[in-house]
Amino acid sequence: MQPDAEVRLPAESAYVAVLRMAAAGIAARLDYTLDDVEDLRMAVSEACSMVLAQASPGGTMSASFFLAPDRMEVRVSADADNPASPDEDGFGWQVLSTTASAVSAAVGPDTVMISFTVPSSATDSPA
Repeated sequence: MQPDAEVRLPAESAYVAVLRMAAAGIAARLDYTLDDVEDLRMAVSEACSMVLAQASPGGTMSASFFLAPDRMEVRVSADADNPASPDEDGFGWQVLSTTASAVSAAVGPDTVMISFTVPSSATDSPA
């Protein structure tokens, strides 16, 4: 499945703000509430932090956005030497799990990826 939008940048912390702004812009265009947009921005920050901790010097970081009427799935990945799954008991994972749903991690031979879904509360059903 191809992403609806994708951003590729150098795997450096200075570029996290660009991914946060891209995510917020997409969410705003999809009529996410301000709270949903802020949750998405925070989730992107945490995912970036986790993948950048393992990023290869001079490597690439990317964010892929898969859009649906009631949610957005985001996959943040980076090139990595000897990648390992992030600590699911760590603070960053806990923040990500609080701001997003369906959080998961995957590692390949030279890539680390964090996937998460942020629902749109505009389409949430009442509890």
